[in-house]
Amino acid sequence: QLQLVESGGGLVQPGGSLRLSCAASGFTLDNYNFAWFRQAPGKGREGVSCITSRGGATNYASSVKGRFTISRDNAKNTVYLQMNSLKPEDTAVYYCAARHSNTGSITICGYYGMDYWGKGTLVTVSS
Repeated sequence: QLQLVESGGGLVQPGGSLRLSCAASGFTLDNYNFAWFRQAPGKGREGVSCITSRGGATNYASSVKGRFTISRDNAKNTVYLQMNSLKPEDTAVYYCAARHSNTGSITICGYYGMDYWGKGTLVTVSS
């Protein structure tokens, strides 16, 4: 069974920090690009950040650049999203997704063609 499970969401005050984790089971991360998406209430899903299979390249949405950091630990089969200086507009359900590098790119990541999806974790930023 191939599965992605997000964790680390919750309620945090503006300016606070959270670290989201995406744990993979049923496959190893070495050959997969990963991306974090989010969907705010009443809005569509948007790409937040992505990382290539070996962590050599990353990408961030303009709205989170400088505040969020994506990383991965392939030995632990886990991808992380460190979120700092959180704002109320960051409130959303956050999803992780994986794409095999055979159909993607080894040197560039993106927010398309994802093969596996997690069920999401809710992040609420409010005072």
